[in-house]
Amino acid sequence: MAVRLVEIEGDPRTRGLAYGEAARAEIRTSIAYYREAFEASSGLEWTDVQTSARRWREPIAAVAPDLLEEMDAIADGAGVHQDEILALNARGEIVRNSESGFNPEVTETPADGCSSFALLPEATGDGHVYCGQNWDWREGTQDSVVLVRIVQPPKPTIIMQVEAGQIGRHGANSAGIALNANGLGGRFGTPLGLPQPVLRRLILDNDHLKAALQVPFDVRQHIATNLLVTHRGGVAVDLETTPVVHGWGTPVDGILVHGNHYQYGLPGPIKDVYRLSPVDSLYRVQVIERGLKAARSASGSAEVRKIVAGTMSDHTGHPDGVCAHVDDRVPPLKRYKTIASSLVDLTTGEYRVAIGNPCENDYELLPWQLYDGPGGHR
Repeated sequence: MAVRLVEIEGDPRTRGLAYGEAARAEIRTSIAYYREAFEASSGLEWTDVQTSARRWREPIAAVAPDLLEEMDAIADGAGVHQDEILALNARGEIVRNSESGFNPEVTETPADGCSSFALLPEATGDGHVYCGQNWDWREGTQDSVVLVRIVQPPKPTIIMQVEAGQIGRHGANSAGIALNANGLGGRFGTPLGLPQPVLRRLILDNDHLKAALQVPFDVRQHIATNLLVTHRGGVAVDLETTPVVHGWGTPVDGILVHGNHYQYGLPGPIKDVYRLSPVDSLYRVQVIERGLKAARSASGSAEVRKIVAGTMSDHTGHPDGVCAHVDDRVPPLKRYKTIASSLVDLTTGEYRVAIGNPCENDYELLPWQLYDGPGGHR
């Protein structure tokens, strides 16, 4: 597999040091990209970005001091400044923060792309539970994608795909809980809250479904995001979360799909000012829902996977389709594409990832079985 595989275990500092050392090159690639991207989009020097990122140290320490310790150790292992790793973990929050120095005339910053899905037993020919997503983000981050396995007893073991240096994004754990997440827009003008990688890691750190779902209701995040939580027991819950209020949805006929728009109604605080971005979310969701319906009549697991792969490779609306490709009309630093696509069988524990566009790259089976090791539930 043409991507860095990082396996870490132990206490927070031991994990972080190992992560930083193993992904040193990818972390430095990520820092180099964001240094250039921040300056081009906002005029902020990287030192200014680090200063802004430092504001999130206290909110993280108050809720997840172990994760802050892990982040600082990642920096030490990679030989970079701790504020640089903090910036990689709060990049979205810095961009959306009204006091970050970004152009105040911009009323809506495009959210991270992504199309997520859950398939429950009644919707699959083999009776398995599947979930996954196309992760659409900046083309310049492609080479910083890493796959991480975290062994951290008594907490569950986690497998996830992240931008190097981040402590959480999309993944699944040995308790059979998976998280797929998509960006949502809107500015809420609330005090500093948790960055998304921290919120998402806190969810995956739980070995009980109720506790995982409770996380967004117990902590305050800084920006809006959609969180699709799937459980190997055959249930899925979608949470449209914001710093002030959350909405939720459940599967229809065993299928649950989400993009980058509010599907359960606009939150009150932004109802009069919200502008959807990206608008292609409105048709991506339709395309995936239609395509995944064929999985119900699949003759076995291989056919289910083939149907999912075909659906997530759809080019309706090209280049801004489910399988997103670079639009050459967009300035280089803002060009985005599908940088990874995941397909997880929560019934068997098989975790597959296609690095880059799934129309051009096969879903490769990871060498890690989700339910192996401490906390596994085979």
